[in-house]
Amino acid sequence: QVQLGESGGGLVQAGGSLRLSCVLSGPTFSGYAMGWFRQAPGKERTLVAVISASGFTKEYADSVKGRFTISRDNTKNSVYLQMDGLKPEDTAVYYCNEGLTTLDIHRGTGLGSWGQGTQVTVSS
Repeated sequence: QVQLGESGGGLVQAGGSLRLSCVLSGPTFSGYAMGWFRQAPGKERTLVAVISASGFTKEYADSVKGRFTISRDNTKNSVYLQMDGLKPEDTAVYYCNEGLTTLDIHRGTGLGSWGQGTQVTVSS
């Protein structure tokens, strides 16, 4: 898979919303689980949300449960992250990546190449 990049980040006030998008090329997008990750300054990259290839299974980090929603459109080779109720601690660079299974996404094994990410900044 060749990643075309993440988009949709920006500056938003606390309580606001953003919708991130990630488009990947390749004919086998629908066969891969997808994950959204984030990396805050001085911190390690962490998993935020993961979605199975079919879109049936969705899992979230405790810190974003109830506020973020992951989705995908296999006809558009795209995965999305709807972020509502944003908090200053959500400030980070957000990345998407792929794996054969949701377990691979959780383990960080066999992931694709990392893109440049999209910056999300939440002001208080």
